[in-house]
Amino acid sequence: MRNALSHFRNRLLAAFAVSLALTLAGCNDQETAAVGQTFGSKPTLVEPEKSLIPTVNVAKAIGWPAGGKPVAADGMVVNAFANGLDHPRTVYVLPNGDVLVTETNAPERPDENRGIKGWITKLVMGRAGAGTTSANRITLLRDADGDGIAETKSTFLEGLNSPFGMALVGNDFYVANSDAIVKFPYRTGDTKITAAGTKLADLPGGTLNHHWTKDLVASRDGTKLYATVGSNSNIGDNGMEVETNRATVLEVDRASGKWRVFASGLRNPNGPAWQPQSGALWVIVNERDELGNDLVPDYMTSVKDGAFYGWPYSYYGQHVDARVQPQRADLVAKAIAPDYALGAHTASLGLAFNTAKLFPPDMANGAFVGQHGSWNRNPRAGYKVIFVPFTNGMPSGQPRDILTGFVNGDGEAQGRPVGVAIDTHGALLVADDVGNAVWRVTPAKR
Repeated sequence: MRNALSHFRNRLLAAFAVSLALTLAGCNDQETAAVGQTFGSKPTLVEPEKSLIPTVNVAKAIGWPAGGKPVAADGMVVNAFANGLDHPRTVYVLPNGDVLVTETNAPERPDENRGIKGWITKLVMGRAGAGTTSANRITLLRDADGDGIAETKSTFLEGLNSPFGMALVGNDFYVANSDAIVKFPYRTGDTKITAAGTKLADLPGGTLNHHWTKDLVASRDGTKLYATVGSNSNIGDNGMEVETNRATVLEVDRASGKWRVFASGLRNPNGPAWQPQSGALWVIVNERDELGNDLVPDYMTSVKDGAFYGWPYSYYGQHVDARVQPQRADLVAKAIAPDYALGAHTASLGLAFNTAKLFPPDMANGAFVGQHGSWNRNPRAGYKVIFVPFTNGMPSGQPRDILTGFVNGDGEAQGRPVGVAIDTHGALLVADDVGNAVWRVTPAKR
C-alpha cells in the first residue's frame, strides 16, 4: 500500500511540474535577445540562465485542417507531393525521380524515460506528436506524369528498426537504422525490395539510445559512408561511459564495414550533405538545452577530419558549460567553433544544398534547412523551413523564410518540418512528421 501511495504521489508531483512548467512558459513572451543575434557566422552568445524549472513550451500537435498547408515565401508556391503518411521524417530522391520517405519514430528504449524527469519528457514528446509507434518502413512515392504530385504510394522496404538515413551507391541501397547500417540490392525502377538486408556495420544504439536518429550520406567516390550519431543525453547526464562513439560523425568503409570516428563533440548531428562548391561535408547540429531562451544556438558546420566541436564540455567553441563535471580542459582547448548559427532551440534537422537551377540564381549552392521547432524556448523558435545563401562554399548572409505557417494562431502545430531534399526537377521536398505529408516547393510561375 505504501509503495502504491508513493507511486501515486510521484506521478501527481510530476503532473504538477508539467502543468507548472507549461503555465510559466506562457507567462513571459518577451525575447531576451534579438532573433537575428542567434543566427549567422558570428552569433551573440548571452550569459547562461539558471532556473529551477526548465522552460517547457512545446506546440501541441494537431495536424492540418482539410485543405491546409504551409505558407510559401513570396515568389514561391507549395503543394502536397504526398499525404496520408505515417510520421515521415526523411526524404531521399533516387536517380530516376522516385522519392523515398522514411515513416519512422523512436525505437523501444526501456532505459530512456525512467524517473519523474523521464516521465515528464515522455508527456512533452507526446504533446509534440512524437509519441506514436514507429511504422518502421520506407515508402516509395512516384510522380509519373511530372505534375509535382505523387500518383502512387507503395511500400518500398518494411520490417526496419527506426530507419532514418538512406543512401544509394550503384546497385547497393543503404539504410541507417537506429542501431546499424543495412545494405539491400536495388535496380533502377524497383518499387519494392523483398530481399533480406545484409548488415554492413553496427552503430551505437542500446536500451537508452536517447538521440536515436542515424543519418547517412555516401562519399563522392562511393567508397565511404558517413553516419551521424547523436548523444545519449543533454550534457552527459547519464555518465560519459554511455557516450562512447556518440555525438559523432562516423566514417564507414563500404567494402569492410569498419568505421572510425571522423569528427566528435557534435551533440546531435543530422542532415549530412556535400557542399557543392567546396566539396566539404556539412551537418546540422542540435545543441544543448536548459541554459535559457537564447543558448545554445543550433548550427550547421563543415566537418573537419579529426575535429572536436565541444560537446558536452563546451559550446560554440570554447565556452565552458559549467554544469558538466568533471571538466576536460584538454578537450575544450581543442574545441572548434561551428560555421553558422541557426537560432537557439530551433531543432534544425534537415539540410539540403540547392544544386539545381530551378530557383533564382542568387539561391544557387545555398542551404535549405528544416527546423522542427523548439520545446525549451519562450517564445517558440523554428517550426519552419529556411534558406541560407552561400558564396564560395561558405554562408554569406542572413537566412530567409521559405515555408512558415506550421503553427496556427492558437499556438498549435499543424505540421513540423524535418528532412529536406532537392528532387530531379530542382524543387524542394519537405517531410512533415505532424502533418503526415511531403510538401513540394517551387518558384511561382510568372
